[in-house]
Amino acid sequence: MNASEPLLSVDRLRVEFATRNGIARVIDDVSFDLRAGETLGIVGESGCGKSMTALAIMGLVPDPPGRVAGGAIRLLGEDLTRADERRMSRIRGKEISMIFQEPMSSLNPVYTVGDQIGETVRLHEGLGKRAARERAIDMLKAVGIPAPQRRVDEYPHQMSGGMRQRVMIAMALACRPKVLIADEPTTALDVTVQAQIFDLLRDLKEQTGTAIILITHDMGAIAELAERVVVMYAGRKVEDAPVDEMLGNPSHPYTRGLIACVPHLEPDPPLERQPLTEIPGVVPSLAELGKGGCPFVPRCGFAHDRCRAEMPPPFDVRGRHHASCWLLDPRAAA
Repeated sequence: MNASEPLLSVDRLRVEFATRNGIARVIDDVSFDLRAGETLGIVGESGCGKSMTALAIMGLVPDPPGRVAGGAIRLLGEDLTRADERRMSRIRGKEISMIFQEPMSSLNPVYTVGDQIGETVRLHEGLGKRAARERAIDMLKAVGIPAPQRRVDEYPHQMSGGMRQRVMIAMALACRPKVLIADEPTTALDVTVQAQIFDLLRDLKEQTGTAIILITHDMGAIAELAERVVVMYAGRKVEDAPVDEMLGNPSHPYTRGLIACVPHLEPDPPLERQPLTEIPGVVPSLAELGKGGCPFVPRCGFAHDRCRAEMPPPFDVRGRHHASCWLLDPRAAA
């Protein structure tokens, strides 16, 4: 693979769900590239389409009621939207792996963690039971679980939340995938364990070269781990840029709102005299998606008539920085 070519390319992806009120477009015209060894952050509030984008990449959109209605998802040039389930079952876990939000609900309570890690390598690499157990021990050691020879025979309920999350990471990395999707990997973990998980992901990426898609609502995690970031709102990509550019010069009103909500350690004025910042309103419901105009209009203090009538295209802000907002239209500025 040419170093300049994307490892994974999502091109104008659309995902639709059948509802009582008709078809809801929950992912609408989303595009981004991921290169080998890169960490791409996808950020936004709950319900903005982050996890559904990940499920589409993994071929796990529940059908029915959902389906990938358009666009392409290319892994090394192969369009995964055209792959059948047999082909996707070979890709999942081997080429692309995913860490899900809730390890307790993702791990099988009646199998040991060693059996669950070993199942992945037995399926994709044809290892025998003994070799799979040794790989499981090696992976538990790699993700920092103490006494892996003992822990390999334990069940999920015997482990803390942080350890279960490490087991999920071990499962996801057991076959050395090219792409790792981490969907809110530190949900419900305390801040100390969160920092340990972030350090682990960073170290494993450096050791294995795996590209990572980090899905989160935490701008601090994005600043710490990602090289580039995609901001999603109501199923659409509203801004994308290198992370330093995004955090230092956000262009879309929604991105500015997300960053403004992050508290500062040394605020001016002091925190006790500083009101909490919030983005008013809520993310649109499924029934409201894909109906024309900018979906952020009801929550935006800069909206005008054109925003309500037309969906803004992505405008070039600064080279690799793009944002979909009519405020950035150079013709309007002229």
